[in-house]
Amino acid sequence: MHLDVLDLRNFYYRTALGRVAQTAIRDQVAASWPDVTGQTVVGFGFAAPVLRPFLGTGRRVIALMPGPQGVMPWPAGAENLSVLCEETHWPLQTGFVDRLVMLHGLETSENPSAVLDEASRVLGPGGRMLVIVPNRSGLWSRRDGTPFGFGRPYSAAQLEAQLKRHGFTPERSLTVLHAPPSQSKFWLRSAGFWEDMGRRLPWLSGGVLMIEASKQVYAPTRGGFGALVRRPLRALEGVGQPLPAPQAGCSATGQATGPSVP
Repeated sequence: MHLDVLDLRNFYYRTALGRVAQTAIRDQVAASWPDVTGQTVVGFGFAAPVLRPFLGTGRRVIALMPGPQGVMPWPAGAENLSVLCEETHWPLQTGFVDRLVMLHGLETSENPSAVLDEASRVLGPGGRMLVIVPNRSGLWSRRDGTPFGFGRPYSAAQLEAQLKRHGFTPERSLTVLHAPPSQSKFWLRSAGFWEDMGRRLPWLSGGVLMIEASKQVYAPTRGGFGALVRRPLRALEGVGQPLPAPQAGCSATGQATGPSVP
């Protein structure tokens, strides 16, 4: 079940812990795609908090918010770029998107397979997607006080297997939010230190799993009989050419024949 958009907004924009989470995830998303000049960047779920770095350089930036969650205007103080949509039918053309960020969109969906099918449809050739979900082995998925304590947490192997079944190739995976989900001032002040430690120590498990995947694109095949038989068998190769039919008055060997003598 999707969380309510008001609860998500209040967490990310009105709590100290939410702002820490927003900064950590947003910085990692921006580092993954440092240059999106001229590209279409789309977020699904509640990805608005991590899309802001692309507003100045992306050709288009759109925040899709599913109906069960609800929608809010975004970004604040500018023309609205958020769209309310059906969870598995996005108002985008096929192959329209260059970069797709999915945050609070997959783990809370009742039909994650259909969501990934729709993501594959809208991504163009060579498109990239960042899927951000609660880490099954992290602390954040075990606390109900944050949005990452709801829905279906994943391990890296589980998420990669699901992406492959829907035509994606996992390129790299990492974890973020290495500080515990605590409102304590000590942990909030030291959150940056723990994020740096998490990047240096891959075995340190973070609360959120992030996997970047590319869309598989297959080369077109030639149609027609040539695609089935590229080197046809030459069954009569080496056999001599047939002789022409004999003319009237000639034998099969080409010699003239006279009238028969009774």
